[in-house]
Amino acid sequence: LFDTGGYNIKTAMMELMKFDCGGSAAVFGAARAIAALAPEGVEVHFCVAACENMISSKSYVPSDILTASNGKTIEVLNTDAEGRLTLADALVFADEELGCDKIVELSTLTGACMVALGKGLSGVFTKDDDLAKQIADASEATGDKSWRMPMPDEYNELLESKIADIQNIGTRYGGAITAALFLQNFVSKDKPFAHVDIAGPVWDDASGATGYGAKLVTELIVQESKQ
Repeated sequence: LFDTGGYNIKTAMMELMKFDCGGSAAVFGAARAIAALAPEGVEVHFCVAACENMISSKSYVPSDILTASNGKTIEVLNTDAEGRLTLADALVFADEELGCDKIVELSTLTGACMVALGKGLSGVFTKDDDLAKQIADASEATGDKSWRMPMPDEYNELLESKIADIQNIGTRYGGAITAALFLQNFVSKDKPFAHVDIAGPVWDDASGATGYGAKLVTELIVQESKQ
């Protein structure tokens, strides 16, 4: 909901961190639109993994080892990479508990994606070409601009930990890619899955929140119902 960075506290832009719930807001916006449109022939589940990232006596700290709901252990190297930790359990829930046929996840996950693409486009990370095309078509139809990004398997080495299955950040470079690869660990390998990093277009410095992503997801589901 609000991201202070935790014990790796933010030293700049904290007053803007209300936009870090932009992914959740997009999901809620799409849920409202889909409920009103009621497209036939498609079952949709909207999942939001919401929590604060604050400093307290109960907060997690760098060097903690967390266990995700699928049993994978995660070494925490930076508490400001918290979103992917809540998303991990949300993805496992959507995959294993709900049994979704495909999963599309939106989050304001990395500043690295903003460095790569600027503030006008989201980054789409998926290994499924059909799902990538569906998102691209929905993006073009709605004006919620996006760009498909690479997910090279060799970058998984940047997430290797000596004391856990995986660590929650990679190195200084390729942060948007390693974040997407991190999330891939919590979805079945054969399931169509897309991570959409909306950190850039979700906020406009002049006017505030843009609502980016709500139209994109709504159009994606409407198109799915027509297939």
